[in-house]
Amino acid sequence: MWTVLKFDKKNLALLKEDLTEKLGKELKIYIPKLRIQKFKNNKLINKEFNLLGDYLFCFHKSLECKKTINSLRFTRGLKYFLEGFVESQKDIEKFIGKCKELESEDGFLSKNFFDLEINKKYRFSSGPFTDKIFQIINLQRNRIQILMGNIKTTIKKKEFLFTPA
Repeated sequence: MWTVLKFDKKNLALLKEDLTEKLGKELKIYIPKLRIQKFKNNKLINKEFNLLGDYLFCFHKSLECKKTINSLRFTRGLKYFLEGFVESQKDIEKFIGKCKELESEDGFLSKNFFDLEINKKYRFSSGPFTDKIFQIINLQRNRIQILMGNIKTTIKKKEFLFTPA
C-alpha cells in the first residue's frame, strides 16, 4: 500500500535507512523530481528540486496495518504520515504512474508534466523570460500562443520550461 509522508530534508538518508531496516528490502520510496535550467550571470545553472517539496511516497505491503504505522511514527527524519492515504490509493497510484511515464532516463520529470489550459497563467522557469508570468491564448501541437503583458507571441513548447503561476 502506498502512503504519503512528510520528511525532514536534512535527514532523508536516515529516514530511508531506518525504514529499510524496520520494514525490509521490499520497501519502495518514490520522490518525483524536476530539473530546471536557468541563466544567471550569463551562465547556465541546473537546479534540481522535489516536485512535492518535503513529501515522498512510500510503498510496502505492511503499511495497511495501523500498528505498523504507529510503530514508525517516531522514525528519524520522519515528520508525519499524511492522513487519508488509505482512501486515496487509486489517485496516488494514478499520479505515480503519470510521473513515472513522463520521467526521462536520468529520473527527472519531462517538460510535458503539467497539463496546459487556455486562459491560465504560467511562469517561465527557463530561457530569457525566466520568472516572467504569461497567459496562454491558444494551444497548438508544438506551439503555444501567449500573452505577456500587452505582447502577443508564439513560442515552441519544447524550448521553454514553465510551471503554473
